[in-house]
Amino acid sequence: MSLFQAPGSEKARHNLPGTALSLELADFYKVFGDVSRIRILFALLDNELYVNEIADTLGMSQSAVSHQLRILRQNKLVSINRKGKTSVYSLNDDHVYRILTQGLEHLSE
Repeated sequence: MSLFQAPGSEKARHNLPGTALSLELADFYKVFGDVSRIRILFALLDNELYVNEIADTLGMSQSAVSHQLRILRQNKLVSINRKGKTSVYSLNDDHVYRILTQGLEHLSE
């Protein structure tokens, strides 16, 4: 350790993810930066919904919802279950549920 290095800086450096992982994580969190996507995720919090149900619930067009769902699927936040010619959407897993609910909890403190 250098004379000018703060005692906690080595521990802080140890906790840093690599550059590639940091970029991937930043891109992941960017997905949460859109109000339409946040509202879709909350609509799916405890529900499996069809695109038209999401659109009706949020007052959005089906094409707008479909566009946002594609982004959410690409980022593994929602999953799709095909039932014949229709598709039902849900949150991908408990991690997504926890991210959303912990975000709300943090804001309400």
